[in-house]
Amino acid sequence: MAKFEIVMPKLGESIIEATITKWLKTEGDMLEEDDAIVEIATDKVDSEIPSPVEGKLVKVLFNEGDVVPVGEVIAYVETDGEDSDSSDESEQRAEAAIPGIEKLEEKAPVAPAKLEAPKTVSEPQTYDEATRFYSPLVKSIAKEENVSVAELESIAGSGKDGRVTKSDILAYVDSKKSGAKPATAVTAPAKSAPKITPPAVNTESGDQVVEMDRMRKMIADHMVMSKQVSPHVTSFIDVDVTNIVNWRNKNKDAFLKREGEKLTFTPIFIHAAAKALKEYPQVNASVDGYNIIYRKNINIGMATALPNGNLIVPVIKNVDEKSLLGVVKSVNNLANRARTNSLSPDEISGGTFTMTNFGTFDSLTGTPIINQPQVAILGVGGIRKQPVVLETPQGDVIAIRHIMILSLAYDHRIVDGALGGMYIKKVKEILEGWDTNKEI
Repeated sequence: MAKFEIVMPKLGESIIEATITKWLKTEGDMLEEDDAIVEIATDKVDSEIPSPVEGKLVKVLFNEGDVVPVGEVIAYVETDGEDSDSSDESEQRAEAAIPGIEKLEEKAPVAPAKLEAPKTVSEPQTYDEATRFYSPLVKSIAKEENVSVAELESIAGSGKDGRVTKSDILAYVDSKKSGAKPATAVTAPAKSAPKITPPAVNTESGDQVVEMDRMRKMIADHMVMSKQVSPHVTSFIDVDVTNIVNWRNKNKDAFLKREGEKLTFTPIFIHAAAKALKEYPQVNASVDGYNIIYRKNINIGMATALPNGNLIVPVIKNVDEKSLLGVVKSVNNLANRARTNSLSPDEISGGTFTMTNFGTFDSLTGTPIINQPQVAILGVGGIRKQPVVLETPQGDVIAIRHIMILSLAYDHRIVDGALGGMYIKKVKEILEGWDTNKEI
């Protein structure tokens, strides 16, 4: 008999851990290949981990509610055949079983490490003799990169209870290759910013106290993090969208009959935002320390409200390469599947810019929070009829027009008021210059 390791797979870029929400199988259960074993959740998407092999579930290592790093072994399945020590193989097979999950990068062979100082007899000689727990993935990387047990023991862990994660060991290896002094567990901690303590909240008779669900907790943490990371500035501009309103009213019924889908304003705004990003690529960027990353692709996320009151941001990839019809199809498809919790991890990752539509709830405007690690987010307000002064060859006149307010929140570290103002003005020009004879 052999034991097969079930590991926490990688569920998309930037995701380093997931929460076990429900075990679908218990110890002693027999498993067929592809049987769902456990339900897991991240701040981006919920998913299931299927069994890559047929066998018996003999050991569950984590409880429901536990947060587990990517690459960590979560269970053992007993199978027929020879025992294998290849944790990489089990991880890759687990990843391949879940659609949309990224593969772990194959590491190129490296030159042997320089000779290390002689070890004392008291030092552990194998990874199994180490004083701390290390996942099979971390051990595998350490072995491949010739990281000694003593070195591994000295690495400062950022995982739960100080565990060394995949990111920690890779950062140590990179530092070692570059000649920089790696951070170790014995290094004096750097001074951190003063911790902000929220005020005490008293309850009164009749108050109802309800704990946030998992997704709301993650949203709350993400919003606070974004405000702490980016100095937010918001610019506003009003837009006359009368031409767009008239064009949509003229085409929506025929479009519904032909395509079986609604023609809403959201795809039009996303289409215009992408066009403006082509002219102002500095807004389609991210910040990494003192480095600015200008994104090649224009991937726009659209904030979507869920029936339970939470929020998710599906991403339309390469918007600038799509026709308006293509954007409409993508928006409708992603929005519908977001509300039924059927998005894949790839469909909610990789965004370079975000748009949120306050007008859906009849709000005039708002000051959105940047979706990190992006540097800007566009807010679209409600469309209302207003009296407006128009300039004509015969003089100024007052007319009834459809007006909305755009708001652009941007990261003042790299987007100044001039750039933010020019970008949002470009979006205004695109929308106000809409061709009422445009075909879709």
